[in-house]
Amino acid sequence: MKHILLSLFSLVFVLSCAAKETSPENSVQSNVVSAKGYWQQHADYTMEINMDVNTFQYKGKQKLVYTNNSPDVLNRVYYHLYFNAFQPGSEMDVRSRTIQDPDPRVGDRISKLLPHEIGYIKVNSLKQNGKAVAHETVGTVLEVQLNQPIQPGEKVTFNMDFDAQVPVQIRRSGRNNKEGVALSMTQWYPKLAEYDDEGWHADPYIGREFYGVWGNFDIKLTIDENYVVGGTGYLQGAPKVRSGKKTLHFKAPKVHDFTWAADPDFIHDTLEMPNGPDLHFYYKKTLEPQYLENWKKLQADTAKLMTYFSENIGQYPYDQYSVIQGGDGGMEYAMCTLVTGQRNYGSLLGVTAHEMAHTWFQFLLATNEAKHEWMDEGFTVYISSLAENELRENKLKNPQSRSYMSYIGVANSGYEQPLTTHADRYKYNQVYGAAAYSKGAVFMTQLGYVIGEDNLKKTIKRFFKDFAFKHPKPMDIIRTAERITDLELDWYLIDFAQTTNTIDYGVKSVEGDTVTLERIGLMPMPIDLSVTYTDGSKEDFYIPLQMMRGEKPTSATIIDDWAWAMPSYTFSANKTVKSVEIDPSQMMADVNRDNNTFTKE
Repeated sequence: MKHILLSLFSLVFVLSCAAKETSPENSVQSNVVSAKGYWQQHADYTMEINMDVNTFQYKGKQKLVYTNNSPDVLNRVYYHLYFNAFQPGSEMDVRSRTIQDPDPRVGDRISKLLPHEIGYIKVNSLKQNGKAVAHETVGTVLEVQLNQPIQPGEKVTFNMDFDAQVPVQIRRSGRNNKEGVALSMTQWYPKLAEYDDEGWHADPYIGREFYGVWGNFDIKLTIDENYVVGGTGYLQGAPKVRSGKKTLHFKAPKVHDFTWAADPDFIHDTLEMPNGPDLHFYYKKTLEPQYLENWKKLQADTAKLMTYFSENIGQYPYDQYSVIQGGDGGMEYAMCTLVTGQRNYGSLLGVTAHEMAHTWFQFLLATNEAKHEWMDEGFTVYISSLAENELRENKLKNPQSRSYMSYIGVANSGYEQPLTTHADRYKYNQVYGAAAYSKGAVFMTQLGYVIGEDNLKKTIKRFFKDFAFKHPKPMDIIRTAERITDLELDWYLIDFAQTTNTIDYGVKSVEGDTVTLERIGLMPMPIDLSVTYTDGSKEDFYIPLQMMRGEKPTSATIIDDWAWAMPSYTFSANKTVKSVEIDPSQMMADVNRDNNTFTKE
């Protein structure tokens, strides 16, 4: 068991590390209107933050204008107080100390934090439309009992005063990370929980990721004048300096989070793309020469990545994007990413490619990462692997091969859990990784096997066009593919994402020109088949899956459908058969390829 999990972890770790539009709000509005019956909440934040870089404490004033676009009356609201996770005895702390394979970045470190090292957000006062409202902090969630229910279509203004302390860097957020970056400010403010057609999503912060309300941010940050700040949002004019501190004013339109990082030793480089956003790079000038050289080299390649993603998913809609040294590995945020910087160049490029790809898969296509973690991580692995391959001189035949190996490993281990598992509820961290990163990537790659590569490319672009600036769900990618192909594909989502059914097809027998195949696993699939005849000639066959109600585009000889309930399938080829291979492309995630080939002696 331990050996299996360690092997899975090594694969997952490799995977996980591995024209401008100035008014994105216009595209949001048109998208929302075009989706019949679709609605989503809206939150506009205005905040004033005063940071003390000596104590790592800050004071905040927040005005939040919340629009209830739902058809429901809301009696309560919830805020996330993410920094409260970094306290001894928190759910994140206890979970890390009780799971069998803890994240080494966390381990038991939270349990050892001293009072001046913990993180916290303390809400001092909260008002609803000018009147004090009852609230209670429960771990990482603020529960608010409203004075007056929020009616459908109503706007409500919440005003809050809060104090906070930046924790020692442990997971994603924090101060003085292992590379000496002073402030990695992610999930640092009281953030309203999302309410959608499934209700409230006030998940405690235990280990996994996020889900937020779309809106606009207006942030005034006061900090020591020698600190260089980068992150989400457009800087509004020159900073105002007074008594050794400066106030920076940022605005960020149509985002669902706001992140910043700061350090007095940051170098700030910019690269203006001719047909894209301005790229910003923040990294410490104290890095060793080889790492400084890597950060310079990264800049041109980041522009290539931006171009690739915009061309193959959809146009990046903001005017800037920043790559910032900070955090504890790599993590995507609004208009930026934080990555650790002391890496060899391949690793630095790989983590940048992965985190930048998240701009599309989760940031712009804002899935609920707690419930559908495989849609953001897996789809990101899929597209970033293709992008990295484009940058290679010696291109890989199958850039997704590691994902297939990792998924098949966990599928055969006996420890797999379905992709419907909540991100915090996996028994093992490594199994979560193999599911979210690897099986998620295989889901997308294998969809190309099912519907054809050209149709997959069209599906991805249509998915972005229809669901950017929204909260898509798993069925949305399937329905998009169905609209592109006119095929029935719900079976694919059901079996591959909602169960642990496996794909296993085998060659049962070959007699003269008669070939018999068998379905051993429970999951159905259409079959690509390559036949070599005794005279040396070859012929490709395609066996449609009956419940798919059609075929992908193919040059192969199309033969009769295979109904799923039939455990075997027999057909006659055109000549005497010497050998047979199921799925020669190996894009079908068959968990046992040993029975996929047959050669007659």
